[in-house]
Amino acid sequence: MYMPMGDTATERAGSGGLTATEHRLANGLRVVLSEDHLTPVAAVCLWYDVGSRHEVAGRTGLAHLFEHLMFQGSAQVKGNGHFELVQGAGGSLNGTTSFERTNYFETMPSNQLELALWLEADRMGSLLTALDLESLDNQRAVVKNERRQRYDNVPYGTAFERLTALAYPEGHPYHHTPIGSMADLDAATLEDARAFFRTYYAPNNAVLSVVGDIDPEQTLAWVEKYFGSIPGHDGKQPPRDGSLPDVMGGQLRETVREDVPSRALMAAYRLPEDGTRAGDAADVALTILGGGESSRLFNRLVRRDRSAVAAGFGLLRLAGAPSLGWLDVKTSAGVEIPAIEVAVDEELARFAEEGPTAEEMERAQAQLEREWLDQLDTVAGRADQLCRYAVLFGDPQLAFTAVDRLLAVTADEVREIAAARLRPDNRAVLVYEPTAPEQTPAAEEAATDQDEEAAQQ
Repeated sequence: MYMPMGDTATERAGSGGLTATEHRLANGLRVVLSEDHLTPVAAVCLWYDVGSRHEVAGRTGLAHLFEHLMFQGSAQVKGNGHFELVQGAGGSLNGTTSFERTNYFETMPSNQLELALWLEADRMGSLLTALDLESLDNQRAVVKNERRQRYDNVPYGTAFERLTALAYPEGHPYHHTPIGSMADLDAATLEDARAFFRTYYAPNNAVLSVVGDIDPEQTLAWVEKYFGSIPGHDGKQPPRDGSLPDVMGGQLRETVREDVPSRALMAAYRLPEDGTRAGDAADVALTILGGGESSRLFNRLVRRDRSAVAAGFGLLRLAGAPSLGWLDVKTSAGVEIPAIEVAVDEELARFAEEGPTAEEMERAQAQLEREWLDQLDTVAGRADQLCRYAVLFGDPQLAFTAVDRLLAVTADEVREIAAARLRPDNRAVLVYEPTAPEQTPAAEEAATDQDEEAAQQ
């Protein structure tokens, strides 16, 4: 039987009228339900509290590999059956892996909700029955090919991996990215995979959210019917400590010479953890500095100096380790990286001294509020956010009030976090230098003329 954890019977401040109820099965599975009868669809989202931060040296990539294995078949659903059944019922589905979690989700016509719940329960409860060396090798090859296509064989493809390894020291749980290394993927054995599943793919290590055109009582009955008999598992070890000093204490730097279209300056700044007021202040700061074409860095580098063709600065929010402020600048032809660095540091220093204007604060907070509204606007986005706050912060209701915390941040707090953290001695820097000569501005102009002539023919 399920045991209620508490009930949100009234609208919460800032929730826009959205509510959610929480329940827990006897086996530890947390269940979050949110009714929305606007359209006849329902979203199912399942977050497992396992990501690349839980992996050990020599066995990186297992969390992401399992994201793929979960679509490879279970006791009742063979091969590609999960995709076929969901899509055949008019639904959509996918899964993703991050440092801190692995998630799976379906959006279904509401009259097909029971099917989605049965499918998720079947693979949670019986994947090991179907997992053999053939399916492991099959998905290992898929993941290795994904790595080639998304990381190894595309311009700037390894930037995220390289900067993460610079920003988090060797041995830190966030030092490696979820994709894993080729060597570790090759080294993973069938027993490694089975032990990983038994440890982490248990109901007491998961949160299930169901959002949309649902009958809560019927939905809970289905959840109990399909998930209730799956046993929990008590062998999970907590993730290793991800804490680090507030600043790196020096600039870490790597230069990469590759066949890329243009020079690039990328940097990762160590910033406060997600779920903190300082983290929200950092989000506002980076939005003002690099969040779109109205930002300071875009105006300086792209519009005014014309030294860059693209400039962005965003926040990678992390709950179990310092977040990263992610700077990405692609240079105009002929522009050297030192000139870009000087301009970036001038803008950051000016911002740290003067802080944001009232207009910048209003624009940035409105932009972040719109992003939050976009996430909660769809049943799938809402289901994902409810799971996120339940897994990472223990309370799914925080999803409804996250924007209030962003809007409460003051200009002084934004300036203070910029002064404390957006400094040259608190960043890892990655510089890309093309192996082939860049086009000169004249060559670029000639190429543009040729394109225009071709378009007119």
